[in-house]
Amino acid sequence: RVYAQEVEEIEETGEFRVTREWEATPPDFGRIAAQTAKQVILQRIREAEREITYGEYSGREGDIVTAIVQQADPRYVLLDLGRGVEALLPQAEQVPGERYDHGSRVKAYIVEVRRSPKGPQIICSRTHPNLIRKLFELEVPEIADGIVEIKQVAREPGHRSKIAVASNDKNVDPTGACVGPRGSRVRMVVNELRGEKVDIIAWSDD
Repeated sequence: RVYAQEVEEIEETGEFRVTREWEATPPDFGRIAAQTAKQVILQRIREAEREITYGEYSGREGDIVTAIVQQADPRYVLLDLGRGVEALLPQAEQVPGERYDHGSRVKAYIVEVRRSPKGPQIICSRTHPNLIRKLFELEVPEIADGIVEIKQVAREPGHRSKIAVASNDKNVDPTGACVGPRGSRVRMVVNELRGEKVDIIAWSDD
């Protein structure tokens, strides 16, 4: 049987309540028609979920995400971003020699979010220079607050990276802020990059 409902929104809470309900079963509504209706409804729900996911991630290009390796393939690595959302790490965006074991946790940089017939396709990178920038933003409060600024990044993924930093406060040493007490801050970045060497130098206009 098919039932229809009439609802109205409660202004105070934003919730909905049923004001009327009635049976709306068509006279020729048999088993096949019911199965077809069910498939159409489920398809619409999936499409709505995909649109919500696209809307959530389309504005996050340039962000860093923490993901779990779900599947490693010669062409790409499938990443689980949580809540059923998946992302691709193409071979061209992988660090040469870096292993992506199933279940391991990695941080990746979102380079592109695009629509596809199977839903939103989120493309991530482990080689992008801005991954370095975002990792330092996470580890160095002075960068997140705008006191220290990363002026330039140069990177050979898997080998060495260099960042040039400057301070907007004469009392703050930009290099020291990025290195951290006993090298703790830069060590966290190096560990996330799995041993890639990171040089921090003072920015010069010359």
